[in-house]
Amino acid sequence: MGKMKTARKHPPIEQLRGRTLGRILIKMGVLSREQVHECLQIQQQRHGKVQIGQILIELGLVNETQLRMALAAKRGMEYIEIDGLDIHPDVIEKVPAQMAKTYHIVPIEYDKELNELTVVLDSPENFRATDDLSTLMGFKVTAKITDADVLEKTLKKYYEAEDENINELIGEIQSDSFLAEFEGRSQSIDLDELKELSESNPVKKLLNLVLLQAIRDKASDIHFEPFENEYKMRYRIDGILYEMIPPPKYIAAALSSRIKVMANLDIAERRLPQDGRISLTVQGNPIDLRVSVLPTMFGESVVLRVLDRAQVTFDLTKLGLRQDDIELVHQLIYKPNGIIIITGPTGCGKTTTLYSALSELNTIDKKIITTEDPVEYDIDGLIQVQMKPDIGLTFARCLRSILRQDPDVILVGEIRDLETAEIAAQASLTGHVVFTTLHTNDAPSSIARLLDLGVEPFLLTATIEGIVSQRLVRIICKKCKTPFEPSESQLMELQLTPEDIKGKKFHYGRGCDNCNGTGYRGRTAIFEIMVFNDEIRDLIMNQASTNVLRSAALKGGMKLLREGGLSAIYDGTTTIDEIVKETIMEQL
Repeated sequence: MGKMKTARKHPPIEQLRGRTLGRILIKMGVLSREQVHECLQIQQQRHGKVQIGQILIELGLVNETQLRMALAAKRGMEYIEIDGLDIHPDVIEKVPAQMAKTYHIVPIEYDKELNELTVVLDSPENFRATDDLSTLMGFKVTAKITDADVLEKTLKKYYEAEDENINELIGEIQSDSFLAEFEGRSQSIDLDELKELSESNPVKKLLNLVLLQAIRDKASDIHFEPFENEYKMRYRIDGILYEMIPPPKYIAAALSSRIKVMANLDIAERRLPQDGRISLTVQGNPIDLRVSVLPTMFGESVVLRVLDRAQVTFDLTKLGLRQDDIELVHQLIYKPNGIIIITGPTGCGKTTTLYSALSELNTIDKKIITTEDPVEYDIDGLIQVQMKPDIGLTFARCLRSILRQDPDVILVGEIRDLETAEIAAQASLTGHVVFTTLHTNDAPSSIARLLDLGVEPFLLTATIEGIVSQRLVRIICKKCKTPFEPSESQLMELQLTPEDIKGKKFHYGRGCDNCNGTGYRGRTAIFEIMVFNDEIRDLIMNQASTNVLRSAALKGGMKLLREGGLSAIYDGTTTIDEIVKETIMEQL
């Protein structure tokens, strides 16, 4: 293996770590004290809006390499030159091609005894890649910095022809004699064997490829499912499950053990459900994987929920709300007190809507506390509390304490019982805005649900300000969007006549590479907003039926989910099929 060239001699890294950039460059003998002071004065004149490194480059006092070297030393990393370095294939093999390209790293040395991998990065800002490499591959990782162009060239040299795909990796797994020994042995694997399975390189590579592909395809969930005669891997993209090429059934224990190791779960426990979390940073985006392990008849079913914070924007104007709906929601969330309920089935985007409303209210003069099960996204400025029912930390118990914390706005993850509902009502009566969720089919039926829990009608009329029901529908892919004329049977499904649609345009997606042939890319929400008025409150006091409440709400200006869906069809956002699928229940 060719010798690594460490860049020009300068004081040991330990002496430079954590120092200011100017101080490091003085110690490296690149700048004088006077030059550093001069740059600091220029930075002050620009009100600190420009980084000192940029000023040094502008003045020609340092070059890019010297600056990179100093920034690396500041983080405690060594700068090395890898041009002409001959890296052993065994070392290259330690990091899969997809991973090396995604994280922009190249492995250059591996110490088997210490299980230590040395990698080079092109920027000290990419240091989180080493944490992910450690989590995903289980190595102790040492990072060094090198020149960006040279790193790019080295990546191409060693990984260009090596774009692995899942088929190849499954072939590699099938030819692995160690893994093949576990065929038909799902229940009789001891702890040492489980540890060894979780460290198997083909298994690590397959899992990493599955994770990176899922993140790239914007999947919301990844399923690993054992059945009697097969093992399935599926992605959920835009609410629909897609199956991938299934790996051999005998690697089920290896994959679930690897995921458990990454999520710091107990690999020896295979009889009880377990929940955990894996944090990654892919291409600079923070990604959380929420792990759920469930024992089944044929092994452990593992589901990873992908929470990609870069893909989620908590902005009320980007949810799919029409302009008049946005005004209604604003009226509701800026009330001085009262309960606002978001309702709909699991996975309809209730959390995103709630966080968008809270982000709007998240100003310096408001104290916002949330109780969630689980906390999905951590947001600056919000006090977020994770429920732990197994130790008695329930929504009801937590709410009591929250009221002593002087909040302005409270989020109760979900109203599941009478106790939680009553404390939420009390919180609203004492001058707080309370956001919460329910699982009902539409806005008016939320009242019946709360009355079923045992909440008194007078408490509902005194506290609830509005109920928002929502559904998620898939958006037509912009690259293959095509106009078409709907058939009579399609119109009948929407209860429309040819006269109703005069002058209206309809679209669908033909299917292309951009949308993986589905015709859809991304999702948006459709809404039904029921704002309480005196008539609705009177009807609730008189225990009117859901149908009577719905009629009163429609008279008061509420638009049904189906109407929101029709607007989304007419403006070319979604298709007839999507609206029929998501809103059919409302018309029965």
